Amino acid sequence: MEVISTRRLILRDFEREDWKSVHDYASDPEVVRYVEFGPNSEEESRIFTEKALQQKSERPRKNFTLAIVAKVQNALIGGCGLYVSNPKNREGYIGYVLNRNFWGQGYATEAAKGLQELGFNKLKLHRIFATCDAKNIASAHVLEKIDMRQEGRLRENGWVRGKWRDSLLYAILEQEWTMLEPREISQFGNR
Repeated sequence: MEVISTRRLILRDFEREDWKSVHDYASDPEVVRYVEFGPNSEEESRIFTEKALQQKSERPRKNFTLAIVAKVQNALIGGCGLYVSNPKNREGYIGYVLNRNFWGQGYATEAAKGLQELGFNKLKLHRIFATCDAKNIASAHVLEKIDMRQEGRLRENGWVRGKWRDSLLYAILEQEWTMLEPREISQFGNR
């Protein structure tokens, strides 16, 4: 089981019983406003959790859909992921979503940094990118806080809830990552 420990968070593989916590955030229309899924039914939240469980057996593993657990509360507060989209070019992308009760507290930034460390330090990726809805200012700020550069705007690249949406494209390269000031390093482990 993949585990990343940051200052306030544990990023770990989902467990079957996590579907209820997933449903708490994935069924909230405000939480899923800028993403392509949701609001989820209970069945959709169960299916998501089952698919995340199946990723653990991939060899080599290319998909890391992880639960975000707040250490102090010992509560699942969201989900995040790192996906190796182009193994030959050592490229992957990240994403994250949080229960809105935990917005504005730096958890998304901390989880995204943990994903970068997984990608660059453990998976030896060369480039990590992310996209966000062009209207999702909070997500764009998270990507900027983790030193990703905006590379462009993808015009009408997603059909979401009956209309086209633009996405902002952000990325960071391996050499940019290594040149950053020393940071608190997450701890990786297996359970």
